[in-house]
Amino acid sequence: MDLRTHIEKFRKRYAEVETALSDPKVFDNQQRAQELSREYARLKELVAQGDHYSKVLADLRQNRALLKSEPADSELALMAREEIARLETDEKKFSRQIQFGLVPPDPTDSRNTIIEIRAGAGGSESALFAADLYRMYCRYAEARGWKVETLDSNPSDLGGFKEIVFQVSGTDVYKRLKFESGVHRVQRVPATEAQGRIHTSTSTVAVLPEAQEVDIEIKPEDVEINVCRASGKGGQGVNTTDSAVQIQHKPTGLIVRCADERSQQKNKAKAMTVLRSRLLEAKIAEENAKYAAHRKSQVGTGERNEKIRTYNFPQNRVTDHRVEVTLYNLANFIDGDLDPMIDPLIAHDLEERLKALNS
Repeated sequence: MDLRTHIEKFRKRYAEVETALSDPKVFDNQQRAQELSREYARLKELVAQGDHYSKVLADLRQNRALLKSEPADSELALMAREEIARLETDEKKFSRQIQFGLVPPDPTDSRNTIIEIRAGAGGSESALFAADLYRMYCRYAEARGWKVETLDSNPSDLGGFKEIVFQVSGTDVYKRLKFESGVHRVQRVPATEAQGRIHTSTSTVAVLPEAQEVDIEIKPEDVEINVCRASGKGGQGVNTTDSAVQIQHKPTGLIVRCADERSQQKNKAKAMTVLRSRLLEAKIAEENAKYAAHRKSQVGTGERNEKIRTYNFPQNRVTDHRVEVTLYNLANFIDGDLDPMIDPLIAHDLEERLKALNS
């Protein structure tokens, strides 16, 4: 593939976006300004990679010419061969990065994210594992400078969660967390196991890009809103006001509940945010299903009917079954060190989308 034409297109578009951002009027529309700023940052990196790629090609030509002109056993020929080997590696690296740049970015990648974790098979141990996953994502968010806000939760008796819903805000949140959707399986000896037997339990994770009002229109007549008294352990304010909000979307039957805030209005706003995000996810899943007909891999489509990852505590092992990546540092992983797994998932998705683009 001749990448020079694509590099020039990146360079031309980069100049156009730079000119657009220099006009103060563009910031009258904040959403448009943010979109241009993200495109500018992406194109700036691609143009820099294009410059590196062009220089590597020029250096390769020079060293190959030198190798031809020198005796095979000369010192200059030896140096040229070593340099050619290094440059060929760089050529492949920059070539792949530029090809990835041809894949249209997911418009939801920069969105804030709603994450829903639910206990699955395994009873109390499943609920404890759900709590472990929640802490894992909170620590990962903290390390990346993201903000976490709980929207709703249903604690279990032993300190776990039957269900917890929370929002993660920051830069590229959905881009890095969208592949977490699915069934997570844990294999370990539960704290409640007296005979030391290993149990297998599951929890499900749903990762939803935060929807904006322009993405999903919700008609007032399509929703039924009910308020009720927040449940939970006693304490001032918890059971004294009808602050919990439940919203049912009549056309789809979706029900969303939010009781984290004492303010009914705040709970209503948060519940509407979750409802929009769930409706957007359904819309994206429908589009992904059509797209998946042209590709074998289902990474990133949000399928939840099969396990995506296994956490094996006795072997200190975590395995992602979609990309067949295994890490033997489960303690660090469950403590929020997720990038060694997330990076291969992102790379795999880009590879599959590039294949589909070229097919």
